[in-house]
Amino acid sequence: MLTRRLAGAAALTVLARPALAQWQPTRPLRILVGFAPGGGTDITTRTIGAKLQALLGQPIVIENRPGAGGNLASEATVNAPADGSAFMMGTIASLVMNPIMTRLPFDVLADLTAIGRSVEVTNVLVVPPDRPWRSLPEMIAAARTRPDALAYGSSGVGGAGHLGGALLDSMAGIRTVHVPYRGGGQLITDLLSGKVDFSIATAATVLPHVEVGRLRALAVPLPRRSPLLPEVPTVAEAANLPGYEVANWYALMGPRGMARPIVDRMNAALNEAMRDPDVVANLAKHGLEPAPSTPEELVGYIRAETAKWRPIIQATGASAN
Repeated sequence: MLTRRLAGAAALTVLARPALAQWQPTRPLRILVGFAPGGGTDITTRTIGAKLQALLGQPIVIENRPGAGGNLASEATVNAPADGSAFMMGTIASLVMNPIMTRLPFDVLADLTAIGRSVEVTNVLVVPPDRPWRSLPEMIAAARTRPDALAYGSSGVGGAGHLGGALLDSMAGIRTVHVPYRGGGQLITDLLSGKVDFSIATAATVLPHVEVGRLRALAVPLPRRSPLLPEVPTVAEAANLPGYEVANWYALMGPRGMARPIVDRMNAALNEAMRDPDVVANLAKHGLEPAPSTPEELVGYIRAETAKWRPIIQATGASAN
């Protein structure tokens, strides 16, 4: 919480810079999303994008480029002109996990320009309602009895859903099978039909189905219970796995070499959008909490997350294949 307050205060400092008026977009802006429509990244980008459009006075086009755990959108952004016409909504998968797990044709911090963090994401471990498990320990017991029989879906390789399942395997001493999708929409379709056994997915995609009983929430991979689902235990407390935590977050990035006035203007607009009461309320309905930052804080955060996840990924043996 202290980090978040400091980030918010720093963002206010950015807003006060007189240089912000030096750049104003004169044509539509694209924000690339590395996942299919209907998932948490897509919902976040469209919610914030509508406010950015009003603040910047230009249309905001949300362009979905699903595939390779967000890497297709990242590579398209790397190759886009740095004139303020193209950005991407990066995720923990595209900015941290994938660079650890596979050799990419670009370097995240060298070939992309950090604009600012947007939101932190609440994830939920859910199962189809026809599965017999009423609790996470019951599901883990079933997985121990039948190694490699349970399959879990995620919205892409390298994301919190993927690594959350790998970490659960490692800490609980089980073996499950990862099934990656190109976004949250198709994942939810297959969860609802029972084609996969469980998923650690964003609240944005699963809460509407949990509320009406089409999915069952067993746990949240957070350090504390979520106010969205106060009756649902954390993974750590439900399965006696202290230290289990899988956070997710999104951040706005631009191509390499973007001029500082463009970075400052976009950072200011992004942070202003996330203070708008309607935006905050809409995000909250999907388990998304504004987490603004300066560009410099975002760079430091990506580095810190990379240092945190590298040994975990190496220990679990998770890969992008």
